[in-house]
Amino acid sequence: MTDLAPMKRALISVSDKTGLIDLGKALTARNIALVSTGGTASALREAGLRVQDVSDLTSYPEMMDGRVKTLHPVVHGGLLALRDNEAHQGAMQAHGIEAIDLLVVNLYPFEATVALGAGFDLAIENIDIGGPAMIRAAAKNHRFVTVVTDPEDYIPLLSELDAQDGRTRLAFRKTLAQRAYARTAAYDAAVSTWMAGAINAQAPRRRAFAGTLAQKLRYGENPHQAAAFYRDGTDRPGVATAKQHQGKELSYNNINDTDAAFELVSEFPPAEGPACAIIKHANPCGVARGATLAEAYARAHDCDRTSAFGGIVALNSKLDLTTAKAIAEIFTEVVIAPGADADAIAHFASKKNLRLLTTPGLANPALPGLAFRQVSGGFLVQDRDNGQINAEDLRVVTKRAPTEAELADLLFAWRVAKHVKSNAIVYVKDQATVGVGAGQMSRIDSTRIAAQKARDMAEVLGLSEPLTKGSVVASDAFFPFADGLIAAAEAGATALIQPGGSMRDAEVIAAADAAGLAMVFTGQRHFRH
Repeated sequence: MTDLAPMKRALISVSDKTGLIDLGKALTARNIALVSTGGTASALREAGLRVQDVSDLTSYPEMMDGRVKTLHPVVHGGLLALRDNEAHQGAMQAHGIEAIDLLVVNLYPFEATVALGAGFDLAIENIDIGGPAMIRAAAKNHRFVTVVTDPEDYIPLLSELDAQDGRTRLAFRKTLAQRAYARTAAYDAAVSTWMAGAINAQAPRRRAFAGTLAQKLRYGENPHQAAAFYRDGTDRPGVATAKQHQGKELSYNNINDTDAAFELVSEFPPAEGPACAIIKHANPCGVARGATLAEAYARAHDCDRTSAFGGIVALNSKLDLTTAKAIAEIFTEVVIAPGADADAIAHFASKKNLRLLTTPGLANPALPGLAFRQVSGGFLVQDRDNGQINAEDLRVVTKRAPTEAELADLLFAWRVAKHVKSNAIVYVKDQATVGVGAGQMSRIDSTRIAAQKARDMAEVLGLSEPLTKGSVVASDAFFPFADGLIAAAEAGATALIQPGGSMRDAEVIAAADAAGLAMVFTGQRHFRH
């Protein structure tokens, strides 16, 4: 098999012209002839470079608004011809086809166009046809042809040419070919996913997902697991689009937990007041509002100080120095916030093991999107849980209706329960969690565990009564029996919020009435497995 491939002729056609002129000059300096199309050719000529138009090569002009320009045997023959095959060489000679040794193509900006809210017709016009066809041809013939689809590979290409005396190694071409196929696959995935949404195909026959490498991780959930982090190209604020100011690289678990923390705190808009969420192993160990961000953090921390150690802190407002000082008093893995003051950033600088991430804003929890999870032999796809409940959506099912204060706490607890692993039970008092039960096999266990953690924390704080006295409770799904509700009442809860819908709703409602509790049904469930 051929190893070193010489480079005499390059075809360049790029939408993203980053680094184009420097690349053109560098190739020309290495005596590589340039062939190009449309705006790319014009840009190269304006820089004083000699370029042959593809239309001169094919003897056909660009037509149909540029839809047809490179779909021609002269182009694809030059890319696909096997240089060591006599029949291929004979065909090239007979039809006046010259070899193309380097293809530099990046595609019409379909993803960016869709992200800007383009209509159906404009999106369709930004689907590249000739580009993917040429890329796939060049990648298939990587024994002889080098293909570049990303400006990030321009410098490595030139370095390779210098190191190999104007040639490229087969291993190098294979690497670029793999990247090329990944790029066209990602492009097709973006188009098919957009089109499924555009035509409201909720369960298309085939589904494709793609991402761009953001970071190769040290390992996955455990040290024996290899892992990497990919971005999906959307601009949703969060861990994938955040700026890291300091600290070592994020780990797999850091990224997973930081995402959980930020998505939870995004349920609380800054207009409603400062809020803080502290996460450990993807579950909240404390969530609270406060008059200030520092107070919100302190109240969240006081829900479960033990679990908060080494946790993730997410804030819904710009990090200030006072809050930064409070957070820095204990070991914290990651802090993520929509911005940070310069003095807060400076204060964290001495904390080498703390990572500070800032985002341009909060995520919008009401926006639609897709979530997917791998299972053996396939994967599950569903809409992101963007369910929202307001006071007017609630149905009072007990003799006693919740007070205004209870209602506010019930809605707060419901937002938090949405982000707790099922079975989820959340006790809230005065806009702060005071007990969280997560991930248990039975709802009664989650209820009791959350109450016990609240009792333990009361002892730490030197209080004579459990934190759950006078609290409200949220359950992510219905109470299948009255036992969980009774346990919550015994812990001191006065009101409950749950979806309803159990065969034993009447029994549960009767138990609530007997205990003097107020209870509301949402009609909406928030399982999170």
